[in-house]
Amino acid sequence: MLRFAGLLLLLCATCHLVSSLTDGLLPNGNFEFGPKPSQMNGTNVVDRNGIPNWEISGFIEYIRSGHKQGDMLLVVPEGAFAVRLGNEASIKQKVKVINGMFYSLTFSAARTCAQEEQLNISVSPNSEPKDWGMLPMQTMYSSDGWDSYSWGFLAESKEIEIMIHNPGVEEDPACGPLIDSVALKALNPPKRTRVNLLKNGNFEEGPYLFPNTSWGVLIPPNIEDDHSPLPGWMIESLKAVKYIDSEHFAVPKDKRAVELVAGKESAIAQVVKTVPGKVYDLTFAVGDASNSCEGSMVVEAFAGTVTLHVPYESKGKGGFKSAKLRFKAVSNRTRVRFLSTFYTMKSDNSGSLCGPVIDDVKLVSVRNLRHA
Repeated sequence: MLRFAGLLLLLCATCHLVSSLTDGLLPNGNFEFGPKPSQMNGTNVVDRNGIPNWEISGFIEYIRSGHKQGDMLLVVPEGAFAVRLGNEASIKQKVKVINGMFYSLTFSAARTCAQEEQLNISVSPNSEPKDWGMLPMQTMYSSDGWDSYSWGFLAESKEIEIMIHNPGVEEDPACGPLIDSVALKALNPPKRTRVNLLKNGNFEEGPYLFPNTSWGVLIPPNIEDDHSPLPGWMIESLKAVKYIDSEHFAVPKDKRAVELVAGKESAIAQVVKTVPGKVYDLTFAVGDASNSCEGSMVVEAFAGTVTLHVPYESKGKGGFKSAKLRFKAVSNRTRVRFLSTFYTMKSDNSGSLCGPVIDDVKLVSVRNLRHA
């Protein structure tokens, strides 16, 4: 239905209607509908309204799969076309949403020039100065030549404008990342229950995952819990974590999990209300995603002042083990945190970082556990 609605909008290539959607690709979110020849100069799009359903600014290139830049092949993540954002270039689209609803934006990006590219993601209108995100692209985590990224926000109007902007300062102003497959998903704020004091402990609520893709979605570093694309959880690290699904990876329970892909620089955390002096059990699963991530792994779990190291020997073919950390709360708020002790690389010679999988995280008081 979403693709059909997007197709209806695209029937008028010069119209700039406001799209209305729930979960999935934005209309022409994969850029398969492109400019007319008269709206281009080589690969450069010269008409700000040349790409249907999008408004562009700055040096934007419309790239066909297989296009070469010198001796380098530019990789298009999905389908036949993508756009490349040069220095200070941006693409934006207006979307009708539910005012007051949380959303996550997912898109794919590939580096084409620099080693330290970054993207500025923003939504307007917004009342908070922090309602934008700077997503670093220094590290590639997939072996395909691109990654998918996510970013969360609160809709403050029935109509918003989503912008992806390249603030790059490259010597070649045309140099910049390729963008493809832009999608949106409504997020339902999770709640704590009697059987789990943690929100979204099974990670089932999270960013949009593209069907028929096998690289998961990165949740960028330094993400606070108020607008996290992984509701309930903060990314307390310098590097991203990866959100994965059971259709393409080994997941310990249900359909979603988190892979800690960057050692100690890849950490998730949640602050939960506790009663000082009361004893709690933190249980969770540690495994591997069946993605050629082999070797000795260790997950470090923290709850207040207590730490547990959980070793896991991975053969890269799936599997998991359960762990439990019992602790006595020392304050009315306890920070639960997970990170991976070691850096691990896939055994497929891609040089891609990977790591242990975390899933099925539960926190209960020991008294409630005994009477369950």
